[in-house]
This record gives sequence, structure tokens and C-alpha cells, in this order.
Amino acid sequence: MAEERPKISIHSLSDLKNTTDDAIPNYLNSVGYRQIHTLTDVRLALGFTACAIAAAAFYYDFKFGFEAAKTITFYFVVSYFVLNTALTYWIWGVEAGTIYVGENDGVRIKLSTHTEKHSPIYHMTIEMSGKNVSKGKHVVQAKEPFTHWFDEQGYFVSKPLQSFLESSIPDLAAKKAVMAVRAEKLEQIMEKS
Repeated sequence: MAEERPKISIHSLSDLKNTTDDAIPNYLNSVGYRQIHTLTDVRLALGFTACAIAAAAFYYDFKFGFEAAKTITFYFVVSYFVLNTALTYWIWGVEAGTIYVGENDGVRIKLSTHTEKHSPIYHMTIEMSGKNVSKGKHVVQAKEPFTHWFDEQGYFVSKPLQSFLESSIPDLAAKKAVMAVRAEKLEQIMEKS
């Protein structure tokens, strides 16, 4: 079965951004970056712990009755509130629009994206740090209209997005060229055998 190309409403800014955000990790992973999931892991841990506390409060109340569970329910509610406050801070303060954190050859890359209200422009902040980056941390701002990688019917076209990433992320074009040479050499070896 052929892979179906995603089609979205080109008038929905959130659909345009979400589809683009979902395509970027696949491309970066394909060119040799290894995605780091620490931000997502912490978010999941906070969320699931809060759900476990709510489930424990329900079970305790169900098992022992409301009168016996009043005091412990108070502590469950307070801890649930604290965890959800921490989760909200984590999403808005720490993650802050981060869609990808990855590493390749000792260089760590972090991509954050956003859009402005009623503006079909994709804004991306690229932070690079590591052994090959001068001054310890390098930040690049890039922006491009969504119309460059979505056609008139709302179908996503990956090549223009990949070109945007290659022109925005330092060294990505070089990494892609190296991978193309390796693939060509592998193809030549396969032809000889």
C-alpha cells in the first residue's frame, strides 16, 4: 500500500505548524541526528504521576468512604495541584515551543518554533552547542512562509522543507552531502558484487 501524503486545510495555521513540526524530526533523524527525548520524558512523568495520584484518591475514597478519606484526599488534591502546576511550568517555561532536541558528532541541536497570530510564516530558532560550535552556543533565527512546502490543495511537500532546514541549520547541508557520497559508494560496491 502506498504511503498517503498528508492533506490539511491551508487556512488552518495550527494544522500547518503541527504538520511541519511533525516532519522535521523525521528528516533530522534521517540525516544522522539522534533525537534526545528528555523533555518529553519529564512531561510524561509529571502527567502520569498526577493521574496516578488522582486514581489513588479515587480508590481510597471508594474503598474507605468519604468521611474516612477526607484528610488523605486533601493531601492528594494538594499534590495533584502541585504536579499540574509543575507540568504547566515545564510546558510553557522549559519546553517553550521546542520541537526537537538531537545530537550528532558531539553537536547538540535544539529547534523551537512558533507562529504569529494570522500570519502564515513559520518562525524557527535553532540553538547549537557542543565541541564543534564556536563560542559554546550558536543561535540562528529563520523564517519562511508555509506556502513553500504546502501546495494549493494542502498537500505537504517535503523537499522544500528540507531545503529550508539545510539553509537554516549550519552544517546540515554538509552532512547531507557526506551521506550522499557514502550512499553512492555503497551503491558502487553493491553493483560490483
